[in-house]
Amino acid sequence: MTTTVEITWDAASARRAERQFLAGPAGAGTPVAEVAGAMLGAHAQVLSAAELSLGMRADGVTRADVRAALWDDRSLIKTYGPRGTVHLLPARELPLFSAALTAVPRGPSPLPPGVRLTEEQAGRVVAAIGDALDGRFLTLDELSEEVVARTGPWAGDRVMPAFQDLWPRWRQVMHRAGWAGTLCFGPNRGRKATYTRPLPGSPETDPGDAPAAFVHRYLHAYGPATPRHFARWLAAPPGWATALFGELAAAGRIEEVRFEGAPAWVAAGDTDFPEGPPRGVRLLPYFDAYVIAGQPRERLFPGAARRRALGGGQAGNHPVLLVDGVVAGVWHQRRRGRRTTVTVEPLVRLTARQERQLGEQVERVGEVLEATPELVVGEVTVGPHA
Repeated sequence: MTTTVEITWDAASARRAERQFLAGPAGAGTPVAEVAGAMLGAHAQVLSAAELSLGMRADGVTRADVRAALWDDRSLIKTYGPRGTVHLLPARELPLFSAALTAVPRGPSPLPPGVRLTEEQAGRVVAAIGDALDGRFLTLDELSEEVVARTGPWAGDRVMPAFQDLWPRWRQVMHRAGWAGTLCFGPNRGRKATYTRPLPGSPETDPGDAPAAFVHRYLHAYGPATPRHFARWLAAPPGWATALFGELAAAGRIEEVRFEGAPAWVAAGDTDFPEGPPRGVRLLPYFDAYVIAGQPRERLFPGAARRRALGGGQAGNHPVLLVDGVVAGVWHQRRRGRRTTVTVEPLVRLTARQERQLGEQVERVGEVLEATPELVVGEVTVGPHA
């Protein structure tokens, strides 16, 4: 009779911290792209947040190193990743992400019939984006002109509500162009973003097996987890995720464990976990991968942290203070020239050792952002996304 492995929250969070370079940072010389890969991408809607996500996990890395990896050696790529949000991904893993993300079933468009694209139109737009960007760096306005010229006036109709404005119809599938590997961000041209086509890469995974490989990567970084956890992280249909997990379990590629007394999954054979919880204090920026993917949320955001750091159940709206692997406060940094003030609002009483670690984390924030930091312990008065 097979005995099901029992895994506690403390053991799971300790292993996640180790694999996320939060138990200890990656050593000097570790490629930034390797750190991004361990996280399954760094959320980069705000680039400074992605720079902090990576820099706080790697010794000596600053925002200049992240930008060099993006724009100089191009080992990192800025594109649309999980949930259709902008991420920094390892360039060599783009074929895996593209194959896995395009395999996720899409639900009906929330846009009204007169606004949405048909699937045939969407395919034409994605192809036109790739053709327009091949070997070129275009601003959004320039790209819009090219897409309309390659498809038709219907693509440029300003019918898509967005941010108290109306966008051209074609923009509703920009994220799908990113998933398909036909679009990524280029370096800014002045204050304007540019877009280009990613350099072609050699897939390390059979595209047909990409969803399974993606589950394996997710469970390695964030397991134990359930199909619902995976679906929530990916913004995928729960039924599809449940069926995929079932197929992988039947094939012996994942195995069931008991996580805090309930069924969950890990990659087959990946059942070694640390004995105790992670120790130490960490500062994580907006939408850091650890808090976005970490489940169950009620354990990651205990007590007052649920009210203070979770906006309507959504993680990532506030930069967070981690104490021993769980959210125990929020923080905010305000930069003025070469100086930045880091205000931290703990929700628990810190020990003298933890206070020292907090000071070290604030110094590290300054190093990553190439600024001189000042720590203020007190109430954070700004709201989400400030």
